[in-house]
Amino acid sequence: MANFLSLLSIAFATLCLTSHFLVEAQNGGFSVELVHRDSPKSPFYNPSESSYNRVAKALQRSFNRANRFSNPSSVSTKAINAEIIADAGEFLMNVSIGTPPFPIVGIADTGSDLIWTQCQPCTQCFQQDAPLFDPSESSTYKVLSCSTSQCESFEGTSCSSDNSCHYSTSYGDRSFSNGDLAADTITLPSTTGRPVAIPTTVIGCGHNNGGTFNDNTTGIIGLGGGDVSLITQLGNSIAGKFSYCLLPISDAGNSSTMNFGSDAVVSGPDVVSTPLTKKSPATFYFLTLEAISVGSNRIEFSGSSFGSDGNIIIDSGTTLTLLPEDFYSELESAVASEINATRVDGPAGLNLCYDVTTDFAVPNITIHFTDADVSLAPLNTFVLVSETVACFTFNANQDIAIYGNLAQMNFLVGYDTQEQTVSFKPTDCSNN
Repeated sequence: MANFLSLLSIAFATLCLTSHFLVEAQNGGFSVELVHRDSPKSPFYNPSESSYNRVAKALQRSFNRANRFSNPSSVSTKAINAEIIADAGEFLMNVSIGTPPFPIVGIADTGSDLIWTQCQPCTQCFQQDAPLFDPSESSTYKVLSCSTSQCESFEGTSCSSDNSCHYSTSYGDRSFSNGDLAADTITLPSTTGRPVAIPTTVIGCGHNNGGTFNDNTTGIIGLGGGDVSLITQLGNSIAGKFSYCLLPISDAGNSSTMNFGSDAVVSGPDVVSTPLTKKSPATFYFLTLEAISVGSNRIEFSGSSFGSDGNIIIDSGTTLTLLPEDFYSELESAVASEINATRVDGPAGLNLCYDVTTDFAVPNITIHFTDADVSLAPLNTFVLVSETVACFTFNANQDIAIYGNLAQMNFLVGYDTQEQTVSFKPTDCSNN
């Protein structure tokens, strides 16, 4: 709790000192800090855990997060969104809500849209260490009416007797959040200049929340493609551009960065770009995976439950890369045939693990997206789960496909929602 309150105090002090410098995002670029949930800067950090304990838990969260992707055609958009986000994100972002700015630490999630936090008065709230946001203390807070386009377009809303818009979202583990759909100023504490204030941002102010949320959780920062996500609401002010550079898991003590606007442009001779495919649900960023090569062996990908076009979701909140079972089996066999080291048992759910003290050498693996060949480094394809054991960072999960964050580490990954592309550039993220 002390660590969490210290983090909030630092964020609040920084914002107070610079509040008179607040600027709106107007076609400029800025960057924010992304804190890995296992970093000492994170309220989730447990100093008694070993790095291998943290890796094991992150891998397990991958399976938990992806449960409802297995049959998306039978689940509503709202249900898919909700199922994958409850306490399952890997990166945190400091933001502030209201005027004066009230700091929260939210889960930064490219797999969800709504920005929400617990609010006073709370008829039912899950325990959290930090103070609750009090909308009555914000001079810029306003509950949206039922006639607004935001209320009409957001699934799961209802009207009260005074015509105010209420939202309701539920989670696969029976967690839930209910409250007012509102608008207020969101402030992002930029690492590259003055804080950026985004006025009249749609948020969820939760007055009735419960379930399995951790007491270190204060809210969620939705970075998906839906109408109420932070990215969509920033819109033209960032020219639809954002990017991130995720540090390797061994560098969890340091912070990754997320860039917006002109700071998010990914350029240079090593950049490859692939189209984003627009499809339902709009929250998710769909790419098209054509094949994966192991050395010279190219394995064609026939598609997933998402179809043949837009057949894989790129997601910062999922650790492993998850693939349909038949395709994964062929990939695993190809990788295993290239490795001479002693194969050993790993943590539950991981199929391909080796003793790194033997003759362990990782084969070259290339991801073939449409128009973009992404060559992965060993840190993208194998992760140490103990001092002597490394496991393959790809796994089977029925018939779904998710491109996880281990495969994205030490790449500058840029999204352009206007041009509908995602770009990859090999990068030492510790210098980004």
